[in-house]
Amino acid sequence: MSRAATPRILIIAGSDSGGGAGIQADIKTVTMLGGHAMTAITAITAQNTLGVQAVLQVSADMVLAQITSCVSDIGVDAVKIGMLGSAATAHGVADLLETLAVPIVFDPVMVATSGAVLADAETIAAFARLMRIATVTTPNLPELSALLATIRPDLFEGRPLRSAADAGDGAVRLAHAFASRVLVKGGHVDGDEIVDRLIGPAGEVASWSAARIETRSTHGTGCTLASAIATLLAQGRSLEVAVEGARAFVRASLRAAPGLGGGHGPMGQQGVRAGDIS
Repeated sequence: MSRAATPRILIIAGSDSGGGAGIQADIKTVTMLGGHAMTAITAITAQNTLGVQAVLQVSADMVLAQITSCVSDIGVDAVKIGMLGSAATAHGVADLLETLAVPIVFDPVMVATSGAVLADAETIAAFARLMRIATVTTPNLPELSALLATIRPDLFEGRPLRSAADAGDGAVRLAHAFASRVLVKGGHVDGDEIVDRLIGPAGEVASWSAARIETRSTHGTGCTLASAIATLLAQGRSLEVAVEGARAFVRASLRAAPGLGGGHGPMGQQGVRAGDIS
């Protein structure tokens, strides 16, 4: 599929009524980075900065219809996958994406920033198919633990991953098992520095570290990072360059957060300009 002048990014994810994460964060990110955002909404949530109050699952057939509608007419240069909500949707999405020769960024959303569970064990088990076709999978530490425990229990030692060393070891195991690349995010590791590591089947490919930004406005960091990587990949950047640029976009968005709500507030993607991530 030829690349358009304006990168076309297909986002497969849930809607966040509070505008902090999910489809809303993805659209803002893709738009600010110069892409055209298309969506296949997998779930509708009643959600704010304090938590998730209700979730309405969209049927797998409707999710697949949205994908087909976008791809058949507008085309696609990269795909970002977020919340899927059901094993049936995960398998259906994998069936469709296996036919597309474009970069795929898989953010295995399982738990919201507030702690709400957004994927059951059967859905997490279905993530294995998506990991095999993804250009990169972007779990945080709890998600990495859940992936290992559910998809490859033979690689899991029965204890939660907590340290940077744990994260690196777990990511290497997962990347090797699926012959893929894993960007393990370090935000859940205690400390003043956040280290993100890009791991391939043979070990570490690259790593980035930066001082932690102290803010409560962290809702949507994972969604924003994955969407930014997808957009930069669609622009023809290498994976390492795309990750570096996406990290800079996330950090700029944290600094530009408007300070809304009484809990984990939304980031400020709309306030980021090109010079902020150069």
